[in-house]
Amino acid sequence: MRCGSAASRTIPPFWHVIDEWWHSCHWRRSRPNQHSVRVTVRGDLSERDTGTHRPRVHWAWVVAATSFVAILGAAGFRSVPGVMMNPLHQEFGWSHGTVGLAMSVNMTLFGLTAPFAAALMDRFGVRPVLTTALLLISAGSALSVTMTASWQLVLLWGVLVGVGTGSISMGFVATIATRWFEERRGLVTGVLTAASATGQLIFLPVIAEVTTRHGWRWASLIVAAAALSVVPLVLVFMRNYPGDLGLTAYGATTSVPAVVPAGTFRAAFDGLRIGVRVPAFWLLAGSFAICGMTTNGLIGTHFIPAANDHGMPTTVAAGLLATIGILDVAGTIFSGWLTDRIDPRLLLVVYYTGRGISLLLLPSLLSPHAEPSTWVFVFFYGLDWVATVPPTIVLCRGYFGARTPVVFGWVFASHQLGAAVAAAGAGWLRDLQGNYNLAFYLASGLCGVAAILCLNVRKAQLSVP
Repeated sequence: MRCGSAASRTIPPFWHVIDEWWHSCHWRRSRPNQHSVRVTVRGDLSERDTGTHRPRVHWAWVVAATSFVAILGAAGFRSVPGVMMNPLHQEFGWSHGTVGLAMSVNMTLFGLTAPFAAALMDRFGVRPVLTTALLLISAGSALSVTMTASWQLVLLWGVLVGVGTGSISMGFVATIATRWFEERRGLVTGVLTAASATGQLIFLPVIAEVTTRHGWRWASLIVAAAALSVVPLVLVFMRNYPGDLGLTAYGATTSVPAVVPAGTFRAAFDGLRIGVRVPAFWLLAGSFAICGMTTNGLIGTHFIPAANDHGMPTTVAAGLLATIGILDVAGTIFSGWLTDRIDPRLLLVVYYTGRGISLLLLPSLLSPHAEPSTWVFVFFYGLDWVATVPPTIVLCRGYFGARTPVVFGWVFASHQLGAAVAAAGAGWLRDLQGNYNLAFYLASGLCGVAAILCLNVRKAQLSVP
């Protein structure tokens, strides 16, 4: 059969597909010769011409995969506090408030580090910042096995791990999605956002089992080793910009010049200065603060104690929370897919409205057993947990262009500050009221406020180049 026939244009020979795959995996240019054939794979396999081989897999996907693994490794620590709280109390006599203080510092720095980490990535590159962050997480977890005083807990868990995890958070996700993807940006954002929840799903049963059988110190070392093991992958595969490899962003037709940063801290505060001048920034930051309140701050911190108040065993409540995490992965990825196709403002209104309804009904759904009605909450709330992230980042991109990572870092800081307020506020309401009902009702009302804020975000018009 001749190479120019219709059949060969539709279905290329098997050995040619293998040859294309081989070259794309090794990321090397083929030397042109009279026998070389280029295949452009886009929708179908119908375009061929003479020339050099064109990789079938864009390097952006390699960067995205490396980023996913990095977030996965950093997420190990998020499984630690809940599992280790009682062992630390039994060994050192530290109160739950003391451990909570360390996590409060961690959560605050997690949010406040994001804009500065994004600025550092602009200034020094993604690879060194990401490597340093992973080393901080590893050091904080490993050194905790030697601690003997509560201030050391605050320093290691709160400061070191807080700065490390904050550097590999939503600002990092926005950096990768903005620099490397013109198409499929929402999908990539969703997948990378889901990586954190995936990491918790992987580590939570391991950390719990190791802590029960061998003690909390071995569990801490596992978390440290997980973060450290990702460093070689980052050093080998991570790149700062597509232009470093002579490429354009995935789906882009022209190369976008890299942003030339000013001083690192100036760049971070410039992001805030740029943001505060745009009304949409305040609307997105306000709604995202409510997002943090109603997820990490309220459910992430207080769901198990609230279930215990209704007679539900801790193991059952933990299983429900783990299921929320599983659904979170699916919901976030699906949200990223939807964000590429539907107005992100509309998606945010739907997400916050649905979350508000779920939280309003939650007090009446909790019982000593995981009833079908409880599973209904778990299903809908789990799908909605971090679904707000992809459309929020895409909206920021529409307003702030290449400065999105730094500006979104401040939007994400509002998310974590909201989470910190809710974590403390819900506990205070529990002590005052004897249950969490009022906290859930207030959170439901705040979700309604977030939906209204998103409804008032105007169609994105690029405010900065």
